[in-house]
Amino acid sequence: MWALVESDNVTQVYTRPKGLTIGEVNYPSNIFMLWTSSELEAIGIYEIVIDNSNLKDQEYYINTDQSFAFADGTVTASYGTATAKAIDDILFTAQDETDELGVEGEVKQPGIRKGYKDIINQQAGGLLQDTDWMVVRAAEGGTAVPSDITTWRAAVRTKANAMQVQIDGAADVDALAALYAYTYADPDDLTSAFTRPLGDFPVLGA
Repeated sequence: MWALVESDNVTQVYTRPKGLTIGEVNYPSNIFMLWTSSELEAIGIYEIVIDNSNLKDQEYYINTDQSFAFADGTVTASYGTATAKAIDDILFTAQDETDELGVEGEVKQPGIRKGYKDIINQQAGGLLQDTDWMVVRAAEGGTAVPSDITTWRAAVRTKANAMQVQIDGAADVDALAALYAYTYADPDDLTSAFTRPLGDFPVLGA
């Protein structure tokens, strides 16, 4: 990205090369590719430096729009303070109902905790579905479910419940995010063995 600086202020931001007019002079879009940084800066065009120091994982936070500032010959795009997403449902209040915004006690804004718990249930269900037919067959008087399958299915349900408890215990979005943070046996090798506080579902036959 580039910015047009006039009187030490950013007056325009360009996300891609384009033809432009500065003063009474028209410039073609290819100056962004063909001119040197010094040549562009001579007419007020500066390549933007991105400052992501305040940028947070949008899975858990709502980031601000970028703001642009010019100082010491550099244009910087930076973010303001990110806002943590609501971890639990926000409900309509009595005042909300009075103001006809919603019914008191109903969900005004869903929290992200429930979504993560729903995903755990979906993952567990997906793991179990391939052997569900064995359970149905046994229940209808057919062949008993093999003991290793029964043990594994119970372990999946137990692990799902344990994960739900961990998610319920997260005090805020940072604690929730920490449950999913992987630690690798070799930090420089992302193919090495890894673990996370939330753990993982048991593998059939492992």
